[in-house]
Amino acid sequence: MKPLILAFLTRRLTPARIFILSFAGFILLGTVLLRLPHSASGRPLSFVDALFTAASGVCVTGLTVVNIGRDLSGFGQAVTLVLFQVGGLGIITFSVMLFSIMGRGISFKDQEIIQSTFFHTPRRDFMKLIRTIFSVTILIEGLGTMVLFVRFSQDFPLGKALYYALYHSVSAFNNCGYSLFSSSLMNYRNDLLVNLVIMALIVLGGIGFIVQYELIAKWRGRIRALSLHTKIVLRVTLFLIIAGAVLFFLFEINHILKGGSLSSSIGASLFQSVTARTCGFNTIDIGLLTNSTLLFLMVLMFIGGAPGSTAGGIKVTSFSLMMLLIWNKIKDQDEVNVLHRTIPREILTRTIAIVIASTLIVFIAFSFLLITHPGAGGSPTDSRHHFISYLFETISAFGTVGLSMGITPELGSLQKIAIIVLMFIGRIGPITLAYAWYSRKSGLVYAEESVMVG
Repeated sequence: MKPLILAFLTRRLTPARIFILSFAGFILLGTVLLRLPHSASGRPLSFVDALFTAASGVCVTGLTVVNIGRDLSGFGQAVTLVLFQVGGLGIITFSVMLFSIMGRGISFKDQEIIQSTFFHTPRRDFMKLIRTIFSVTILIEGLGTMVLFVRFSQDFPLGKALYYALYHSVSAFNNCGYSLFSSSLMNYRNDLLVNLVIMALIVLGGIGFIVQYELIAKWRGRIRALSLHTKIVLRVTLFLIIAGAVLFFLFEINHILKGGSLSSSIGASLFQSVTARTCGFNTIDIGLLTNSTLLFLMVLMFIGGAPGSTAGGIKVTSFSLMMLLIWNKIKDQDEVNVLHRTIPREILTRTIAIVIASTLIVFIAFSFLLITHPGAGGSPTDSRHHFISYLFETISAFGTVGLSMGITPELGSLQKIAIIVLMFIGRIGPITLAYAWYSRKSGLVYAEESVMVG
């Protein structure tokens, strides 16, 4: 009987399904831990709030309905740190590394899951890559902790300074955005050291582990050239950071940046451009930004970071390929060529599916938030007031960013559940979720017939 059950589970539990179940299981574990009386500094969290906090941590989003530094105890805060550390690396990857340390082997299915999560092509040096991922993660987070400790030790006792430094370093590298400060990093808006360290950690976490690996290999002379994937990620990331900073500066120089020094304004613009695509830290009040700024921040959040990273969104590669595909169609060219390489049609089809599916998911979730708004049946003025706030919140959740205009704690239970589902989809990816649901390909092919489009 047992062999039959195992055989059935082996057939049904595809790599995509195991990947999804690992995240869902860890979220439930985090929920149970956060529900414990020891996790709260005062009244225990409700089930929905604990679930929301755990999901936001595991999905490295950073949206929160509670004040992490005030409402959670030291134990509860430690739970969230573990959640976004393991959630950023991936539960399967974390388990594989533990098995490797204990000298145990890993299954081919586990390798297949991690390959599809982090790497764009199959790798022979699999375990070496996993060890490198962990080593680089510990090194970067350790360096970030050391530098932040030097700065925080000027404001807090040494023990608290070290704890704050570790928490914010891990949160930044995993692109979570959870902060122990009630106002995020707004008190450090003009602090050059804190801003530079947090931005560096966010960018390094957002470019993806395979890009980090190739950069290290290139620096050590182990490879002659970077892959096309790495080149696209680095170039598009740099472009989006610069373009975002320039637009933020231009839109806000006469508003929230008014009265500040030029260096302070440039620093705030650069920080928000970096954090808007992948992380939820902020040094300015998002709710005070102009509509123009909020609009392009939503575009950055929707794009997100790189594949195989801790970031969400449609990813910078999908964004760049979609733009190139549109441009080539305008020029009546069938092939998409990037840096003397032709992109396979299968990749282009997947890109279109990702963008369309993501847009549809955001639209459905946004509509649900509007419909379930407590004042949905009230005055139109009130509904319009919440329109942009809900849209911003929806895209932030899907992009696993964590920026908010301040409405997260005000969400109703149904709305919180909707955001939880959205964060989960954003972290897993809509196409991965679809592959898990529809595991079998249809073998039917019918006669072709054209239809008019456009």
